[in-house]
Parts: sequence; C-alpha cells; structure tokens
Amino acid sequence: MLLHATSPFAFAPPPRLRTAASSSSSSASPRRSGRAPSLPPTPHSARAAGVGTRRVLAASPRTPMAMGEDGAAAGADVAVASEVFLSDARAYWVSRSLIAWDVSDQETSLCLYASRNATLCMSNGVVEGYDYTVELQPEHAGLPASVTEKFPFISSYKAFRVPSSVDVASLVKCQLAVASFDAHGKNQDVTGLQLPGVLDDMFSYTGPLGAVFSQEAVSLYLWAPTAQDVSVCFYDDPVGPLLETVQLNESNGVWNVTGPRDWENRYYLYQVTVYHHATSQVEKSLADDPYARGLSANATRTWLVDINSETLKPASWDKLSAEKPQLDSFSDISIYELHIRDFSDSAGMQHLRKLSDAGLTHVHLLPSFQFGGVDDNKNNWKCVDEAELSKLPPGSDMQQAAIVAIQEEDPYNWGYNPVLWGVPKGSYASNPDGPSRIIEYRQMVQALNRIGLRVVMDVVYNHLYASGPSSITSVLDKIVPGYYLRRDTNGQIENSAAVNNTASEHFMVDRLIVDDLLNWAVNYKVDGFRFDLMGHIMKSTMMRAKSALQSLTPHEHGVDGSKIYLYGEGWDFGEVAQNKRGINASQLNMSGTGIGSFNDRIRDAINGGNPFGSPLQQGFSTGLFLEPNGYYQGNETETRLTLATYADHIQIGLAGNLQDYVLLTHTGENKKGSEVCTFDGSSVGYTLSPIETINYASAHDNETLFDIISLKTPMNLSVDERGRVNHLTSSMIALSQGIPFFHAGDEILRSKSLDRDSYNSGDWFNKFDFTYETNNWGVGLPPREKNEENWPLMKPRLENPSFRPTKCHILSALDNFVDILKIRYSSPLFRLNNASDIEQRVHFHNTGPSLVPGVIVMSIEDARNDGPVMAQLDKNFSYVVTVFNVCPCEVSIEIPDLASMGLELHPVQVNSSDALVRQSAYQSTTGQFTVPRRTTAVFVERRC
Repeated sequence: MLLHATSPFAFAPPPRLRTAASSSSSSASPRRSGRAPSLPPTPHSARAAGVGTRRVLAASPRTPMAMGEDGAAAGADVAVASEVFLSDARAYWVSRSLIAWDVSDQETSLCLYASRNATLCMSNGVVEGYDYTVELQPEHAGLPASVTEKFPFISSYKAFRVPSSVDVASLVKCQLAVASFDAHGKNQDVTGLQLPGVLDDMFSYTGPLGAVFSQEAVSLYLWAPTAQDVSVCFYDDPVGPLLETVQLNESNGVWNVTGPRDWENRYYLYQVTVYHHATSQVEKSLADDPYARGLSANATRTWLVDINSETLKPASWDKLSAEKPQLDSFSDISIYELHIRDFSDSAGMQHLRKLSDAGLTHVHLLPSFQFGGVDDNKNNWKCVDEAELSKLPPGSDMQQAAIVAIQEEDPYNWGYNPVLWGVPKGSYASNPDGPSRIIEYRQMVQALNRIGLRVVMDVVYNHLYASGPSSITSVLDKIVPGYYLRRDTNGQIENSAAVNNTASEHFMVDRLIVDDLLNWAVNYKVDGFRFDLMGHIMKSTMMRAKSALQSLTPHEHGVDGSKIYLYGEGWDFGEVAQNKRGINASQLNMSGTGIGSFNDRIRDAINGGNPFGSPLQQGFSTGLFLEPNGYYQGNETETRLTLATYADHIQIGLAGNLQDYVLLTHTGENKKGSEVCTFDGSSVGYTLSPIETINYASAHDNETLFDIISLKTPMNLSVDERGRVNHLTSSMIALSQGIPFFHAGDEILRSKSLDRDSYNSGDWFNKFDFTYETNNWGVGLPPREKNEENWPLMKPRLENPSFRPTKCHILSALDNFVDILKIRYSSPLFRLNNASDIEQRVHFHNTGPSLVPGVIVMSIEDARNDGPVMAQLDKNFSYVVTVFNVCPCEVSIEIPDLASMGLELHPVQVNSSDALVRQSAYQSTTGQFTVPRRTTAVFVERRC
C-alpha cells in the first residue's frame, strides 16, 4: 500500500543531473592488461568533468546503516550519509511482485523508497529525500522455485510482496532503497536493491536491437529499461563535432527511433540518462551501441554500417561456405592457437600451410574483437629498439625493464580486455576507422580457409574491461547499470574472472552473447568459438548458443552451422563454483553436451605439478622418478607411485577422457575414468564423448612447452634431449582420442624466455621466428610483475648456452611434428567419434602393479578376421599400436597379447628424419617392442 509521497508521482520535473566524469567508480580490467587503460584522453560524458565529484564509499559487511538505538545519525553530513546509505545493495527485486532480503525474524516488514532525482539520504535514522514509498508485506510462502532456480544463492532469503498497484516500470528508473522494521515499527536496516530479476521478469525482449536497415530507412533499438531518457548523437566522422541529436522513444524498456537511409555511414553515440549505483546519482553518459557492427578508432564512436553491404565483402565472399575445408566429424579437429601478430606475413602463412598440409584443421585466434589495452592508432604506438636489446646479456633484467616502460603504449596485448564484442579490433586493421577492419577480417578468414584451415575465434564473454558511468571503455554498465555485471550479496561487482564479471544468468546478457556469436558466424563466417573462462558462463547459455549456431544453413545464412565447434575453459571457481549462481558451464557439468573443455588432467600429468605450483615439479615426460632434477617430490618409492598415477591419468586422457572408460590402474583395480581421481580428489574422466575433451600440454597462458621442459628437466640435460621431450609431449597430445590442441610454436621449440604470463610482454618476449633461426630463448629475464620470484631459477638457465637450440634443432622439431600430424590423419582409428568405439577398440597394455615405469602402450583395433565383430573404419590398417617411452634409455617390453601380429613401424616413421625413431622394432613371436629413449613409436598392421 502507498504510505507516503512528498509530491504527486509524476516524472515531468527535470532530474538533478551529474554528468559522468573520471572517477574511482569506474573500473578497468587488470587481467592480462596491467593497469587501467590510459587512452583515449577524454571521457565519454555529456560535458567536461565537473567539480564536486562525490566520493563513493566501499561496501561494508551487512550492518545497519546510520541506525543507532536512538537514531544516531544526527549531525551527520547529509551528502556523506547518502553515500554510505547506498554503498551496498543487499536486497533483490527478483520479480515484478517480490523483493528478497536476508533479514532476521525480528524484521517483520519492509518499506520501499524511490527517488527519481537520486536524493535519498538518512537524517536522524530516517530515510528522507524520496518521492515515493510503499509498504511491502511478508510473503509467507517464500521465494518460488522460478526465483530460487535463477538465484540459488539467495534461496534462503525472506520474500516480501510488492503491491500490484505499484508502477514498477517507473520505479526501476529511480534510486531505490528498502528499510526493514521490527514488530514495533522500529527501523532496523537500510540497503539498496539489485534489479536483474525484476528487469528480466518485466522487460525480457526478443525483438530487434542495434541498427536495422530497410530499403529506405534506418532504425535504432536500444534495450535500456532503467533509463530516464535516451537520445542519439550523430557525427559526420570519427572525430568531428556533433552534427545533431535525435530523441529516442521508449516502449516497454526498448528505446528506438527511425530515420532516413542517409544516416548510414554516420558515427553515433547514445546519450543515456540513468541512475547509476556506482555514484548514487543520476548520470548522463555517452555510450557506444552494444550491438555495434562498426567503430571508430578506440571505439570512441559507433559507425552506423550495414554489415550486409556489398562494398564490405571481399571477392567471392558469399561463396566461401562452399569453399570451406572439409570437416566430416568434430573428432577430426586439431587446433593450433596463435595471436594475429604471430602470422601476419607471408612466412607465417607458409608455416601454417605446411601444418595444414600435414593435417591440421583449425587455427584458434586469440581475441580479435574490440578490446582495450592497445591503441588502435598506430601512430601512437611506442616500440623498443630491438637491435639494442639484442646486445644485452641473455639473463639481464634490462630487456624487461625496457618492455615494461612502454607496455601500455605498444601494439601487443593478448586481448582479454573486452570493450565491444561484435566488431573486429581496430589495431589489426590498416585503418581503424570505417570499413577496413570489417573487410580485412573477412579477407583473413577467407585466406586461412583457402589454405585448408578453419578459424576459431577466442571470445571473452565472462567479464568486461571497464564499468561505471565514465570510462570510454565502459559500455554496457552505462546503459543498464548493475544489470550486465554479476554482483555479490553486498552489491559489489564480482571480479573472480579478472574484473567486472558478466552475468549470463540474466536474460539479456544471455541474449547478447548468443546474438554476438551469430554475428561472427554469419557475418564473418567464423568456424568455431573458444570461450574464455567458460565456467563463468551458465550452461544454459552455452546450450542456447550451440542450438542457435547449429541451426544456421548455407541456403539461408551462408553458413553450415553443423560444422561450428564450441569449446572453452571449464574451470569451476569463484562465485559460480559448485553451481552457486546456477548450473554453470564447468567441465563436469558439460558432460554430454558435445561442447569441449580443456583437459588440465592430461596437461598436469604430462608436465608435472600444475601452473600454480613450483615450476620445478616434474611429471611423466619431464623426468619424474626416472631423471630427477633435484627438486624434492618424495622419496624413490613415492615418486615411482606418482609416476604410475600420472600414467593412469594420461591413459584416461588418451582414451578421450571418458568417464566410463575402464582402465586397469597401477593399483591393480579396474576403474572407470570417473573413479580415477586427481590428487585433489576430482574425477579424471568427465566426458561422455571424445569431442568434449581438449587435450593439451601448453597454451598461451603460462610458459611455452619448451620453457616448461627447460625448467623441469635436469640442468645438465642436452638441448637435443629437451627437443626429444618436447616432441614426445606433443605426440601424446596429437595421438590422443579427442581434440588435440597445440600452442603456436610447440612445433619449433618456441620460447618466451621463460615468461609465465606474456599477456603484455610485447613482441619482444612473444616473438615468433618463421625463418627458424631462433626460438627466442634467452632474450632477457621475463617481466618482473609475474616472474620475479623465479628469476633465481631462470637466470642460470637463460645464461647457459647449452639451453639454446640451433636452427637444426628447430627444423628437426618441426619435421617430427609434421610427421606426427601425418600419422594422426593417416588413420581414423586415432579419431574415433564416439565413446562406444573407444571403449571397444582402445586398450592399454603396460598397466597394473607390475608396469614398466615411464612406458605407455596403447593399441587401437579395427575389424580383423580373427578379432571381435566390429565395423571396419580404416581401409589401410587393421591394428595400430603406439608406444610412448619417456625413459632416458631404450626400452624393450613384451606384450603377449600383441604377439603373432603383422605389426611394422608406421611408414611415416620409416621415412622420418629422426634416426632414433627408425630404430624402433617389433618382434612378432614374443610381442616385444623395442623403442629408443624419449621416443614415440607407432606400429601398424596393414590390411592384406
């Protein structure tokens, strides 16, 4: 019921506005970007920053705000009291009719307060400055299932009913607060509200958004249900003065306007007037269109472009779907991860063509949408003098000092700093303004497809680079503050994904993600998507994305969506862990979806330890038990046991990481993959299909494979042997069931001079040499910020000339990598596409308590005259046996089950440039395999 209104509830009077200014309320992502962005120099605000910016106090734990026993707010400064009053938001408006708050049994009633002009404050323990207040009655039935499923973390909160007579659509445009009272009417607590639940309930929208072109008109649509006013500011060019301002009209939370077709190719920004919780004021901010399809440099303005215009299409663009490289099954995929700056020349393309010719199917490009941290204007870039740096000692710290000094102004960054998801990054284009970035991105996809490589885009939907009403790089949080970002139970933005975590459990966030994926699939013909921190995205979003993408057809959309593969990082941590925010897209939750997740089990077992422990921890391929490096991991008995445990983990990974694959473990027990556990008790096997595991040993995160090996293997090991370990590791990944994934440079011993996190380490530490003269080892100690604690380990290695590979070592590694790709694609038995085939055909032989340490023997069976009944898959080979020998010596091992067969060394290895692998042998009478040190040998039985 209505309790009090200081004036009729009409919104005609103009609000007291504070124009957005640079302030502490805006935040920018430190993840892989270092400091907050330093460019461009002017804020997105309606006018220059004004004086008197309020200081916003940090949220405190749940305590009564300015509420003493005797109303002890007397004498407090009203402005400061207002800031404290709304420094948190612990109540949730979860549906049109319900508000939830974690109040005590003594707090029996609530009042909701609203101020159109953001004038709420506390005075003597009483809420003042409101336009409207309404009493909320307890809902004794509690929160309904529809709410607790959407917001499981507040399922225990008490529910209070909002009267049906309340104009909710008007209230959500206001500064809001709720106060609790006991049975005697005494005020107990006050807090702000979080609105995503009610916004989803009332304003979920599936109609057009962004710019919609017809033959004679252009329409703009912006979802902004909490905005008090929206207009569009038009400009003739990327930097010129304001041309005109046009008012938008609102209908059920969507603001829109239709104008003449000659609006096309203008630049524009939305001017949004909205209450912002970060400043506790009504703000007037300028923002890009969240559905932008074109931009000016550094996203200072949105370019109003018809993405379907013929002028933006390279020659034969519409025919590209028919030219795509063949892909019969997702199990045929292999992925190569690289940065656009890694291959943007003819030598890089020649290298990729060599890998494609050997069988590689996909390139995974690090983020290439509009991100922060790199100026789009090349004239503003700063670069080091590489000739001078190359003169410095290999273990010097002077190189990193020079790189760090300019790292916010150089052209390199991994790109995990999302500003706008739907437009290619301007710094990669020849001209960041206008059409170049669109045309050239399409040309890149087309060129890669034409050398036989499909293109995977790395998408970062889990967080945003900036928030708040001020920064140019803040977009979504200016338009619907507090909606797109996930907030904790105090109302503060969650930062576990880096900073500014997004909330795909909210309807319009989910929709924006799916719409953006469709944009890239249809408008840029991207062939797959890798989801950064996929576990921070809801499973339902991933499933909707998969369904939407797979519905695309060549006839209607120019794209065959059935060939688009999805995978990501299914790590389960932070506020989403254990489904606290809903069922998230974690490794275990994604079983059975056909969506891949990175397999850290096989990575850690092969390399040893994990990326967060000591870099000296050894694993299966790096010398544990067999060739210790001096770092204590237990006594001989303990390290032998750990080595056997790692072998179990690797074998489950080689079998597609299937949860139901049965392995005879080192303990002598037959266990399913889900019953084999990591050292922290997690299941090793978690997939129901091999296409759900991305098997890898290295990626852009952490050290390169060669650097990992250089840290973990003994100091006195020769570079020749380190090269063998490098190839042995890659071969375990390449010959596994599932999707093999390689970090660019694994095949040429690439080094980042031991940098464990090169996100912002410049071209100097991330350099890729396609002349194969150098692998970039020993170019100085890596940047201090992420590496200094390990400098004492790094320095003697970097300064030791024996660690540096020669061109011969690099070329040998490349030849061996090409060979192992050819072997993978020589037989479909290495690429089984379902669990039942793997369970029936894949077997491991050196298992159980009596296993020979350091040796894995894997056989894959096809239809044979004397074998079990099964479909024939391979027209050339009826049986394949792979022996991985990580021992520092030759091994001969008898496998009676594999005696009396017609096995011979794979023809690719018979002709290998590696003299050692050519010495591998099989003796039929006893089933004995002889394999040289640190070698992967593949034996095949040819069909008659």
